[in-house]
Amino acid sequence: MKFGETFKEYLHGEEEWFLEKCCYVEYKKLKKLLKKCKTCNSTRSDDEHIISSDTSLSDSCQFQSCPLICSNTGCDQMFFEELMKEASDVAGFFKSRVRHLLHLHVATGMQRYMMRLRRCFTDEKQALIHEGHILIQYITMNAIAIRKILKKYDKVHSSENGKNFKLKMRAERIELLHSPWLIELGAFYLNSGLDNVGNFKNSLGRVSCENLNEDQPVMKLMLPNSIELEFDLTCAICLETVFNPYALKCGHIFCKACACSSASVMIFQGVKAAPQCSKCPICREVGVYAEAVHMIELHLLLKIRSNEYWKERMMGERSEIVKQSKKFWNEQTMQMIGY
Repeated sequence: MKFGETFKEYLHGEEEWFLEKCCYVEYKKLKKLLKKCKTCNSTRSDDEHIISSDTSLSDSCQFQSCPLICSNTGCDQMFFEELMKEASDVAGFFKSRVRHLLHLHVATGMQRYMMRLRRCFTDEKQALIHEGHILIQYITMNAIAIRKILKKYDKVHSSENGKNFKLKMRAERIELLHSPWLIELGAFYLNSGLDNVGNFKNSLGRVSCENLNEDQPVMKLMLPNSIELEFDLTCAICLETVFNPYALKCGHIFCKACACSSASVMIFQGVKAAPQCSKCPICREVGVYAEAVHMIELHLLLKIRSNEYWKERMMGERSEIVKQSKKFWNEQTMQMIGY
């Protein structure tokens, strides 16, 4: 079955109620635009044999029926702007839904009490797992749709603009399958103990986490349509498994203490207290700390799967926080009393 038919079945399948309230890649619409553009290119190619040789190469496309001007600039401007908007909307919706789902999973205080009360009447945990399943299908199908339409674009125009667009998506932080929220969703399933459940493996794929307190800790996700992802969980600063991890806006993940140290702020002040001019230790991009994501599920996974390592790192971090706090308040006191 062609992907276009598969995507159509997905949009009108069991999760149609969910997709009605969210955005998705308009695969069919974009494919139609490319077909018209292909027809225009073919007609223009035939017409070039009739036009005299002194015709300027800079003349624009004479076939106004083509919805995309058949110059690379026109196609890039109309086609890629539309696709960028759709990809951005999909990434934003996925982020907001996963954040909401995980917030419910790690709820505290009155909200946690209310959730426990509701579990007396409904299976709240199963509902969260089901929504997570839907979200993984959602992000996977849209990522495949983008990959397919970009491949078709390059084929129609005999260009590499589709590949370049993928790099632009990565630069704009909307590459769907490299989101830290996808790692959080994988950690959520592992924390729920679903990595050993047969129905989960068959319907969603497979999630595994290896060597958490050893060399080269990784999380592997086998998504629908045989898409396999692997995320390195090593902090690039301390070269150990990330502890109390934060994902910066650029996508790189560090321990909280390491990220704070790199940005020259105290641990108790937090990653988001970093100056605007602070750079990512890996890619050197500026301004990536303000929107850092605290990866709570991944931190909880480390606590469950490698408790001894977690305790050791926790004691070390607390000791460093006390040390930094004493130094900070001593300096503040000296400034206030003037010596």
